[in-house]
Amino acid sequence: MLTATHTDLKPFEDLAASFAAKELAKKTEEHDTYPFGPFFTKVLDKAYEVGFLGVLLPEDLGGINGGISALCVILDNICRADSSLGGIIFTNALAQQIMTEAKADTALKKIFPKASNAREFLVACPSFCNPAQMVKLPTAERSGKGGYVLKGNLEYLVLGNIAANALIPARVEGKPGLSFFLMDLGGKSVKKGEPIFSLGLHACPAVDVTFEDAVARLVGEEGSGYALFQEVSGKLHVAAAAMSAGILKGSFSAALAYSRERFQGGCQIINWSEVSMLLANMAVKADVADLCVAQACQALESGARDRGRLAVSAAVHVHELCCEAVNDGVQVLGGNGYMKDYGQEKRYRDARQVQALLGISPMKKISIIRQIAGLEDICAAAF
Repeated sequence: MLTATHTDLKPFEDLAASFAAKELAKKTEEHDTYPFGPFFTKVLDKAYEVGFLGVLLPEDLGGINGGISALCVILDNICRADSSLGGIIFTNALAQQIMTEAKADTALKKIFPKASNAREFLVACPSFCNPAQMVKLPTAERSGKGGYVLKGNLEYLVLGNIAANALIPARVEGKPGLSFFLMDLGGKSVKKGEPIFSLGLHACPAVDVTFEDAVARLVGEEGSGYALFQEVSGKLHVAAAAMSAGILKGSFSAALAYSRERFQGGCQIINWSEVSMLLANMAVKADVADLCVAQACQALESGARDRGRLAVSAAVHVHELCCEAVNDGVQVLGGNGYMKDYGQEKRYRDARQVQALLGISPMKKISIIRQIAGLEDICAAAF
């Protein structure tokens, strides 16, 4: 949908579709075995080389300055094949956008232009939550020469075991609010747990982390963390919606192909009315998801009023459409839909994992209605 109205996005679509077909489609089941199987380091480095890890960054920082529509086109096409790589791209974009919004120019220039591989270019962060809703956060203490040290635990740090650096939400002692800190994950003062085996996105790993007086750099100002997150969340909610749209389309394509190849009762099962109706429902939901992502991108790029809320609404709806559609995708394949080597059960799991990006849906819906009603945001009230 985006490329139909923005021809300048076609090269991003072609690049992502080609990459997905060549590097991901035939190895999806293998990649999904992590952390019990090997991690796809070579694929990730290739994604870095073609620019997928820096879509929103300007060129002087090692990015491609593509904009939110370009990021959505790339995530859509990548997630049709394997959304784990989409999760990595998404998490890195979230960290980069918070740092950019905070005008952390020194930190940005220190990390991204000097990177020589994916690990050095990646910045871990807790992308499966709204940091303001996290119950347990590390504490930050001021040290000499304007620096800080972090103490305590942080759960589910996405990319924590594969990224060189991390953007950590923490509370400064004696200061209200939430703050972000950039830190090197390679020091002895950072203790990482084993990769967490979650529901989906297995090759987009997360770990629990303990900080023992770990040196960190403040990003933005003390107490500005929630405002920074809110400022960038519109873009990233639409990016998450594009991931769900891609999973939905991947499931539909697989279901459609199977229905044409599978013969039962003397005919292709696509001729069965029950199967045709399942496929029709999936096709409608794919079109609606496309429209939601395209309209949300337009609202963000045009600076429309309430663009942040519209982006969250689009994401919530597309996530729900995707979860419904991938369930139908499993049903079209019958018993085979539950088997790993057919891919539909992975999409079923991944869809629900992606739905949790940037926080759970019920909290997002409460935030939406409170904005419409003119009530104070619950998370903002907590500070």
